[in-house]
Amino acid sequence: MNDAVANPSRITAKPKAALNARRSFWLKQLHSWHWISAAVSLVGMILFAITGITLNHAAQIPAEPVTKEATATLPAPLLARLADFPAETTDPVPAPIARWAAEAFRVQVDGKATETTADEIYVALPTPGGDGWLTIDRSTGEALHEKTTRGAVAYLNDLHKGRNAGVVWYWFIDVFAVACVIFSVTGLALLWLHARGRPSTWPIVALGLLIPVVIALLFIH
Repeated sequence: MNDAVANPSRITAKPKAALNARRSFWLKQLHSWHWISAAVSLVGMILFAITGITLNHAAQIPAEPVTKEATATLPAPLLARLADFPAETTDPVPAPIARWAAEAFRVQVDGKATETTADEIYVALPTPGGDGWLTIDRSTGEALHEKTTRGAVAYLNDLHKGRNAGVVWYWFIDVFAVACVIFSVTGLALLWLHARGRPSTWPIVALGLLIPVVIALLFIH
């Protein structure tokens, strides 16, 4: 007699075993992606969570701006090169002058747009948590660099917003955001797989959605 006919339980055992194997596979994959994305985004999430609070209370956090100035004189050979520089332009300063500024003031002006007139060259040097600029008098070669900082909290707040943080930080925010999405989506999938044994799962998830929706509808106008 056929084993399947003699023992009908074997017919249902195979599909159940296949379902368990599939569930085990997805659990393993989701756990792997979940912890990897968590590890990658952990420090970033802490930073962005803390700066979310500091940004929300920026008016209550005191910040004393500190301004520093430094002066130097452009060497005569480099000053002579400015004679060929256009009287009205936004072109960056010539490379030798950019190298001199890096040595004299420790600022990077290479490739940065200028606001050039017949009298002076002005380069804006904004930074996270501060501001700065460099001017060069075209007739005397006198250069003035000014930098203003507003403290560590302002610096971190500007990193949160990506303000004046450069191209590398711009791309870091995108990569970090993708890691957070992976972390959240895999977390949701794990909730779905475990929800059968945890009845409170979906009410809590629904509450997490409902609270901001209600606040937005009732209190944001």
